[in-house]
Amino acid sequence: MKRIVSVQDISCVGRCSLTVTLPVISAMGVETSVLPTALLSTHTLFSDPSILDLTDQIPAITRHWKRIGVRFDGIYTGYLGSLGQLDLISDFIDEFRGDGFVFIDPVMGDHGRLYAGFTPEYVKRMAAFCGKGDVIVPNVTEACLMLGREYIGHGYSADVVKELLRGLTGLGASKAILTGVSMEPGRLGAAAFDSESGEFFLCTGERVKGSFHGTGDIFSSVCVGALANGCSLGQAVESAVNFTCECIRQTACDNEDRRFGVDFEKALHLLTRKEWNGKQ
Repeated sequence: MKRIVSVQDISCVGRCSLTVTLPVISAMGVETSVLPTALLSTHTLFSDPSILDLTDQIPAITRHWKRIGVRFDGIYTGYLGSLGQLDLISDFIDEFRGDGFVFIDPVMGDHGRLYAGFTPEYVKRMAAFCGKGDVIVPNVTEACLMLGREYIGHGYSADVVKELLRGLTGLGASKAILTGVSMEPGRLGAAAFDSESGEFFLCTGERVKGSFHGTGDIFSSVCVGALANGCSLGQAVESAVNFTCECIRQTACDNEDRRFGVDFEKALHLLTRKEWNGKQ
């Protein structure tokens, strides 16, 4: 069985980061190990969560793994909360990547602005960190920040998307996925570019009104699981868009507080099917 390690925070309440990654990738038939970077009582859409920074635990954990010979078929990084964590995980990638792939989600902003606590220096360092990836998956905001562009908003052309994707692979990763792509009213999805083959891919779904927390983590997790199972970039993006859209549709039907995230549990069974996960 393939083994992936996911490096990001864990929120005890609120579906995002590791509480999404673990069940999603596991449902796709891939063993999922974790390297938690912080422990939060809830994610930050809830007010005043307790936060335990686990930066000082990362070296001890990685030393133990190295001593017992743990190996991974893929490394998936998500939210990294500081420059110090970027440095530590950069070293971790150097030590553990082996023959596996590195998938980087440069979580740091959305809707045209940085998340609280991040700085221009962090953006610069994250752009360099992305050079260690084989696949990177920023949203439109993060792509514009790393490429030093003005935020493009919505309703842009395919040529603009292709320009962004080419610029992203110029950071060092051979493959780039751009999420939150909306080139026409009522449609939202992702575009991707494989610089080795020169191929572009686009997959969109019906846009549902409202804001749905944690969908980026769901999208990235499905991509990682599909790639681990040998899917092509285009197949991984299609599965991730379709699954994320299904989770949103399931959530739009209920009246639960949206801060708790989307109802991905209702759709997990889809990921056990070969046509979704690529597993033979």
